[in-house]
Amino acid sequence: MVLAKRVRMMIAALWLVATALFANAAQAAPCRTGGPYDKWLADLEREATAQGVSQSTIAAAAPFLTYDQRIVYIDRGQRVFTQTFLEFSDRMAAGYRIQTGVAKIKTYSAVFSRIDEQYGVPAPVIVGFWALESDFGANMGNYHSLSSIASLAYDCRRADRFRGQLLDALRLIERGDLRPEEMIGSWAGELGQTQMMPSEYFHYAVDYDGDGKRNLLRSAPDVLGSTANYLVGLGWKRGEPWLTEVRVPATMPWEQADLDIKLPRTRWAAYGVTLADGKPLPADNRPASLLLPMGRLGPAFLVYPNFDVYLQWNNSLVYSTTAAYLATRIAGAPAMHRGTPPPPLPFNDIKAIQTMLAKAGYDVGAVDGFLGLKTRQAVKAMQLKYGLPADSYPTAELLARMRPGH
Repeated sequence: MVLAKRVRMMIAALWLVATALFANAAQAAPCRTGGPYDKWLADLEREATAQGVSQSTIAAAAPFLTYDQRIVYIDRGQRVFTQTFLEFSDRMAAGYRIQTGVAKIKTYSAVFSRIDEQYGVPAPVIVGFWALESDFGANMGNYHSLSSIASLAYDCRRADRFRGQLLDALRLIERGDLRPEEMIGSWAGELGQTQMMPSEYFHYAVDYDGDGKRNLLRSAPDVLGSTANYLVGLGWKRGEPWLTEVRVPATMPWEQADLDIKLPRTRWAAYGVTLADGKPLPADNRPASLLLPMGRLGPAFLVYPNFDVYLQWNNSLVYSTTAAYLATRIAGAPAMHRGTPPPPLPFNDIKAIQTMLAKAGYDVGAVDGFLGLKTRQAVKAMQLKYGLPADSYPTAELLARMRPGH
């Protein structure tokens, strides 16, 4: 995406981890370690031909299959989601996006009626992604996608992933969906108004305006129908919720606030959880998890299996929670209760906690300063160890307890 999609946050502290990935990728797919770019590209073109891509398509794409070192630098240097959920949602779920989203649903009401019948994905969910990914098509990026993807496929860090994307980008041209010169998108190669990678585009794009092409750059019906098709492919369940704001009592057993723990709403009600306005939860057995993106003193949500689809779209909890929350706002929900969460730890303090957790044997993923799902799980375990409220949100108190000599 352009505005906020796909966590690729690599910084200097991650360089050693990236080097290891580089070596693993080198064993799995041809990349820069195998020789110069021109030789690598010639090998890829032969592979594409063997898979049915015509010489005319390869010739049309050739002027754009250039190596761009800037793309590799961007890929290794992203630092998008250092923001907290409240910071990010304040910016990305802004009032104008809510208002524009509501207006778009009215403008394309007939399209959304078809989508609801065919796919069962609510209009606010689709429009929420449309808003976050490109501001409804206003900002789709300005990079040549073929060059970006080729550069990342040649770079050994993720050669397997991007080699497949490049082959599917050529298939998009072969199928007649797009011309090479119009394939302009994000630096990572994502295309269209909801920023699909070429493989997603190739497999999930649908011709929803009936013109015989799947154009996710300019056709709003194609964009909306294809996004719905993709969400269903990720596992979206018709008629089921995705996120509901709730109010949580101070007596809550905080260790239950975990995406891996799914309890029926009757159980959450027994813990004292209510809807945000204080009304009781529905008395049913629908499974849900308690999500506290800013800890026990911040906003609180029940999230449902459809929220897992958000995490598949983008595995950043900050992005996914923001997208799901924005969809509820477009659907008419009031603004969330912000609570009084503790000040977020600085980037270097998160890294310090990750380092100590990793040394203690916990899996935090990369020691990168970002509060991902693995780090949150490890934080929860350490909070339990020290007898602190186990809400999975790191605080200055936890950091002080963990420092040597405490």
